[in-house]
Amino acid sequence: MARKQNEDLLIEDELAAAFLSDEDLSSNDVGVSAPAEDNWDDSEEEFPGQLAVDVYETDDKLVVKARTAGVNKEDLDVSISDGILTISGTLSSGDDSEASNWHIQECYWGEFSRTLALPVSVKEDEVEAVLKDGVLTVAFSKIKQEQAKKIHIQ
Repeated sequence: MARKQNEDLLIEDELAAAFLSDEDLSSNDVGVSAPAEDNWDDSEEEFPGQLAVDVYETDDKLVVKARTAGVNKEDLDVSISDGILTISGTLSSGDDSEASNWHIQECYWGEFSRTLALPVSVKEDEVEAVLKDGVLTVAFSKIKQEQAKKIHIQ
């Protein structure tokens, strides 16, 4: 579903602030601006990529889908504990040669991970995970919540 406009603005502000130094924030009276180019940190820090997911419900299932094209199922790790689902793995380019001069590099290669709290109670031992056509689908049986009973007041 689409986000509300206010949520989008908040997310944009948070993202912009994440790339600013304390110096940039203190010298900026108007709002958030892009950091100066000489402040750009070109160090090669290793952070796992963030895996995008879709989460939805049917009458009896909670389903999590993630695009994992190019990942072998042997390179995927899916686990759940106390309602927290973690999907992690490694995406290999399959090219072991060392490039000497990149012209464009947009594809993410390497480790990725996603941890999310499931929005409804599920039976953690009743789960099915399928990797098909580059899409990982993890389906849990939901725990049925009893409907509230009307109490007659005398």
